[in-house]
Parts: sequence; structure tokens; C-alpha cells
Amino acid sequence: MANTGDNSKTALIEGLNGLLADHLALYFKTKNFHWHVTGPRFHDLHLLFDAQAVEIQSQIDAIAERVRKNGAKTLTSIGAVAKATQIADQDDSDLGAEAMITELRDDNAALVERLKALKEPADKAGDNATDGLIDDWTNMAEERVWFLTSILD
Repeated sequence: MANTGDNSKTALIEGLNGLLADHLALYFKTKNFHWHVTGPRFHDLHLLFDAQAVEIQSQIDAIAERVRKNGAKTLTSIGAVAKATQIADQDDSDLGAEAMITELRDDNAALVERLKALKEPADKAGDNATDGLIDDWTNMAEERVWFLTSILD
């Protein structure tokens, strides 16, 4: 039987808020690259980055709602996101397309690891709904990694 004590719930909430921060930061970075990509593959990458940003954005509300359904508060500001994310900012608007692809691949791969690490806290807190959603979110992030890796090969 799953342990539903306060420590388990706290670990899950912290993990979900970190995941929320990562999705918000990755969404913004992906849109940044969508807006600034240039070069001979502009059209394809512009569309790919936009499609990936839309997918990431579609997960943001669901993650925040899992925090709220667990009786806790979500992140409330850009500052809170900056403190909780593992996704590094990228302010270079002249970054080359290959560097953009590589950075997004690596960020999505790190997101996959953060998602997988959240499985145990969800299980310990007895939160089956979050556990199932993590599988879906992991699958989506793994697909983004696959697409970005395939472009680099």
C-alpha cells in the first residue's frame, strides 16, 4: 500500500512545481527559437519548433492542475519559475540552427529524466492520476528528443 504521508505529498508537489517550471521555461525557449531560427532549413525548423512549443504548452495547465488537485499552490511568477527550473535561459537571438536543435534536444532529454524521477513520488503519495499522466508526458518528451536527434544525424 502506498504511503500517503505528508512527506510523500510534499515531495510530489515540489516535483510537480519543478516540472511546471521546466515546461514553462522550455515553452518559452522553444518559441524563442521558433521566432529566431534562420538559414536554409528555416521553414521546416520554424514549423517544427512551433509544433513542439504548442505540445509543451498543452501540458502546462494539466501539470498546474495536478498541483492544485493535491491541495497545494502552483508557481506564481516568472521569478518562481526561474528558481525552480532546470532549463537554462538562452538569450542569443543569433544562435545557429544546429545549436538550437542540440539545445532543445538536450533540454527535452533532461525533462524526460525529471519526469521519470517523478514516478516514485507520485507512487509514494498514492497519486495514480499523476502517475499515469507522467507516462503520457514522458512519451511526448521522448518523441521530441527523437525528432530533434533525427534532424542532427
